Amino acid sequence: MGSLAWEVIGVIDTEGDCAEWTFPAHPGAVRTARRAVRDQLRDWGLDSLADLSALLVSELVTNSLRHATGPIGVRLVRSADLGTILRVEVSDSLPDPPRERVARPDEESGRGLQLVANSSRRWGTRPADSGKTVWFELAVPT
Repeated sequence: MGSLAWEVIGVIDTEGDCAEWTFPAHPGAVRTARRAVRDQLRDWGLDSLADLSALLVSELVTNSLRHATGPIGVRLVRSADLGTILRVEVSDSLPDPPRERVARPDEESGRGLQLVANSSRRWGTRPADSGKTVWFELAVPT
């Protein structure tokens, strides 16, 4: 993993169908999270979902960096109860749910949640003990 190690606070769990990391609130977290997601999905044989998942994770991690403080959690879940679904979660310390908005053509930001909503099977948020989790689901090709 090379430079990934210095930016990752720690791999919390990497058992079969669940991988979870915590990244410091640092701009390098976006690149590191993207790489961790791609690498894990390739390890699971889900190469076809790697690029889209990494793109959507980078949007959500960027939102966390802009609006929250503290570490950012990223979790991938591919479990029996989800069937042919990959769930990707990004957690941060801000309790307020993100708001989807329509960006004007000349704005450089404001399209991240639209991208998540339009590219995923479904998405949402849920409160956490200290903050929130934004998640999305992608269909696993059969």
